[in-house]
Amino acid sequence: MADGPSADRVDVELMVEAGDTGERLDAWLARRAATFSRNRYKDLIKQGQVQVGGRTIMEPKYRVNEGETVTLSEPEPEDATPQAEDIPLNVVYEDDDLIVIDKPAGMVVHPAAGNWTGTLVNALLHHCGDSLSGIGGVRRPGIVHRIDKDTSGLLVVAKSDAAHQGLSAQFADHGRTTALERAYSALVWGAPPGLRGTVDAALARSINNRLKIAVVKPESRGARHAVTHWQLQHRYGGSGGDAMASLIECRLETGRTHQIRVHMAHLGFPLVGDVDYGAHFRTKVNRLPEDMREKVAGFKRQALHAGLLAFEHPVNGEVMRFESPLPADFAELIEAFELLD
Repeated sequence: MADGPSADRVDVELMVEAGDTGERLDAWLARRAATFSRNRYKDLIKQGQVQVGGRTIMEPKYRVNEGETVTLSEPEPEDATPQAEDIPLNVVYEDDDLIVIDKPAGMVVHPAAGNWTGTLVNALLHHCGDSLSGIGGVRRPGIVHRIDKDTSGLLVVAKSDAAHQGLSAQFADHGRTTALERAYSALVWGAPPGLRGTVDAALARSINNRLKIAVVKPESRGARHAVTHWQLQHRYGGSGGDAMASLIECRLETGRTHQIRVHMAHLGFPLVGDVDYGAHFRTKVNRLPEDMREKVAGFKRQALHAGLLAFEHPVNGEVMRFESPLPADFAELIEAFELLD
């Protein structure tokens, strides 16, 4: 017999709302509770950790009904205090209060489920010792902003509490009244109309896949205001001289998860290499000449690089500006295309 809810778990009660009737229990939990993946909820159901109307339900395919109370015994968060690891870092600048890192693609910023080691935080703990700011908590010491695992580029990390507070305020302000600037280089499929534009579209967790973000109506549950400004840099062709891809610069007015990736896909110009938001554009690779096709198909991440970061030093007030050139893999990807303008 499966174990029931235990003292080391947290009970969460949810009510099935109108319109939810008939949805699978595991899918409904993934959408409503949104703490774990659907597969994780499926496992918890099979372990007897979910009750519906006081009855333990062990079938993930159970169909929920309006008005039912679902009680979930979520496991306590894992004790995952990050450990210092001797991982090389590309340090762009460092003083007693902060450190600026040029993060390589493939490195996660802070430990989380599935990535407890090998993160930027693990590397910083080795490099900085006990000097990182503790305001961010055990798992995110000094972290005031993030970029995706497979996005490369510049990050600033606080080493003192004063720096953490000052930098956090600037990132919360999004550069409206401060010197904060963030610019990203993105290679997208197709050619956006015009030379520049703005995407003003609210974002929220996808109801179909909690690991993804989607454009939603501003009044939707969980919707967050998101604005991205883009400017065309170059257009590139494949065979026949048509514009196959474009290099654009994106500047953020807000800083939401996957913001640039989702906004550009929403426009119809997803990032090259983005398997989450541009998978349906894979057929474009087949239209490229063979030598180009191999290089593009071999690019295994989204073509996004945080190349510009500027901010006011949170302690001495100096405006600091850093630029990072495109990494080798990104530069080689661009060279695979033919420059049109």
